[in-house]
Amino acid sequence: MAASSINDPFQNIRPYHDSEVSDVLNRLIHDDELISVLTRYQFPQMASLFGWLLKPAVRIYLAQKTGEIESIQDFQLLIAGYMTKMIGRTTSRLSCSGIENLEQDEAYLFVSNHRDIAMDPAFVNWALYQNGFDTLRIAIGDNLLRKPYVSDLMRLNKSFIVNRSAKGREVLTALGQLSAYIDHSLVQDEASVWIAQREGRAKDGNDFTDPAILKMFYMAHRKQRSFAEFLERVKIVPVSISYEYDPCDRAKAQELDCKSQGGEYQKAQFEDIDSIVTGITGNKGHVHVAFGDVITAKNTPEELAAEIDRQIIDNYYLHPSNLLAAGVDQDSISDEQKTLFTARTEGLSESAAKILRQMYANPVLNKQKPQEVA
Repeated sequence: MAASSINDPFQNIRPYHDSEVSDVLNRLIHDDELISVLTRYQFPQMASLFGWLLKPAVRIYLAQKTGEIESIQDFQLLIAGYMTKMIGRTTSRLSCSGIENLEQDEAYLFVSNHRDIAMDPAFVNWALYQNGFDTLRIAIGDNLLRKPYVSDLMRLNKSFIVNRSAKGREVLTALGQLSAYIDHSLVQDEASVWIAQREGRAKDGNDFTDPAILKMFYMAHRKQRSFAEFLERVKIVPVSISYEYDPCDRAKAQELDCKSQGGEYQKAQFEDIDSIVTGITGNKGHVHVAFGDVITAKNTPEELAAEIDRQIIDNYYLHPSNLLAAGVDQDSISDEQKTLFTARTEGLSESAAKILRQMYANPVLNKQKPQEVA
């Protein structure tokens, strides 16, 4: 084992340190693939014909924007500027509840429902940042980091890697390392952590926790403390994120429709990256982030999962799109809201449109039957 691994057992999964920022930024500036992606995004009509001329200009612009960045905080302040513009362009409103019950000097393990790859942790981070909290560390699957420049950008933004590609005996090693890193972040570094309640997005609108995620949390503790003692230590807080409109709803509905009819859905090579871009740039309407209460008194992963589910479902903010899809409280919804929601199914097959509507209806239906969640 290399000396660096002994001194830094989380080196291959942790976010970058301030001392690494300069080298990583230099690597990004000289990454031709990243420059090509930025050129196509910034100049979609001209990139194919004049990319040879535009790419050097994009590289120079990127170097100028990052030239004075010396720390992770500097990088996040740059991101905050773009986040402000994105919120202004793609949301009608961003609201938050429950954060008044959290302490700014505490580190929490935020277990969140998962609808959008990038925007879920981004909106949680934004809510914390706007209310005087430190930004958090974000768990992200290595399936999203196939491109080195994507991994670099995520780790500059305080993301750490969940090794989903491990096979065989490597799985337990990877899970143990992840469990130990989460504990290290919360207790040693006093840094809050965001992680989804299960692997992958809840494409059908049903927000339920996988107990296997919670068992992973406990792996680093099981020889030292009881499950109840572990809960006292890590301070788990459920988080509900709700979008009036999901920019990826049509793609999700078409995927689920394909699977429901017995087809084998094959992701395109860069489909996850496309979903990230769509989630960032697409119209989201009103977005609400609801923080729950710290969970302490549970004795098993299954009990903990049930309590996380209860809070996420109870705290989920219902938008007119949800109420329309579920067929309730129609009188409170304007004609404009009805028209906007109906437009989301235009061009879809009848079966895919039904799935899309059900996706929005499920949060309403799950609130109506809490006894089945608990």
